[in-house]
Amino acid sequence: MTEIEGGRTVRIGDRDIYYTESGSGPTVLLLHGGGPGASGTAAYARNIDALARRFRVLVPDMPGYGRSSKQIDRSDPFGDLAASMAGLLNALEVRSAHVVGNSYGGAAALRMAMESPRKVERLVLAAPGGIGTTRALPTAGLRALLAYYGGNGPSREKLATFMREYLVHDPGAITDVMIDNRYRASLDPEVIANPPLRRPSGRSAPRTLMRMDLTRDPRLRRITQPTLVIWGAEDRVNRPGGAHMLARRIPNCDVYLPAATGHWVQGERPEFFNRLVTAFLAERP
Repeated sequence: MTEIEGGRTVRIGDRDIYYTESGSGPTVLLLHGGGPGASGTAAYARNIDALARRFRVLVPDMPGYGRSSKQIDRSDPFGDLAASMAGLLNALEVRSAHVVGNSYGGAAALRMAMESPRKVERLVLAAPGGIGTTRALPTAGLRALLAYYGGNGPSREKLATFMREYLVHDPGAITDVMIDNRYRASLDPEVIANPPLRRPSGRSAPRTLMRMDLTRDPRLRRITQPTLVIWGAEDRVNRPGGAHMLARRIPNCDVYLPAATGHWVQGERPEFFNRLVTAFLAERP
C-alpha cells in the first residue's frame, strides 16, 4: 500500500487502485460513473463529508480512471470493474460493505452483488449502466459521452456541452471549475490512446454487449440485498424506465424518481441524495 497526496494506492492483481478514506462506522464503497475525466472524489465531492458523519467512506478511482491503472478487460468491463472493487475490499480486510454506484459504477455494483454477494450489505444504484442501454438506440447523452474522444478528439467545449446539457437537468449545477478540472483529467495520454468507455467493436462485440446488458442476467432476481434505486426523472443518458425494470427483477428494491433531476443525481441534488442514502444505509434489518 502506497501513500499518495490525499489518498493511497493498493496493488490488486496487476493494477494499482487509488482510493481515499473518510469517517468511521460501517463501510460504504462509492463507485463513480464513466464520463471523461471522471474520478471517485470528483463524482462524489458533494456527498463524501455528509456520508462520513455516519460511515467509513471508501472512494476509489476505478480502473481506467483518475490515479488508478488504466487497463481494463474490454471483453467484460462491468465484470472486471466488479472484481477489482471486490479485490480492493479484500486488500483492505473489509468483510462486507454497503455499495453505492452511479452510472458505470452502478453496473459494477450490480455485478458485485451478483458475483460477490457476501461482500455487499446494501445496494444503492443511481441511474446504473447496463439497464436498457445496449438493445435500444443510444440516448443523445450516451452518444455525446461515447463520442468525446472521437472526431477531432477531446475539447473543453465538448465536455461543457455533455456536462451541462446531458449530465444534469439544471445547468447551474455545473461550475466552470468542475469543467476545467474534468477537462484536464480527460487529457491523460493513456486515456486518449485507449479510452476506458467506448462502444464495443469487432468480432467479439456481440458477446461483450450481451455481457453488458444486465437486464438479461437471470442473477438479478437472486439479489437479496436491500436495494435502493435513485434515478433522475429527466435523465438524458440512461433512460429512467430502467428504474421500473430493476424494481420488477430485484426482490427487495425501492425506487425513487426525483423530479427535475438528470443523470448525476448525487451532484445535482446532493442534500436529497445524502439524506436518502444515509437513512437507507442506517436502517436496521
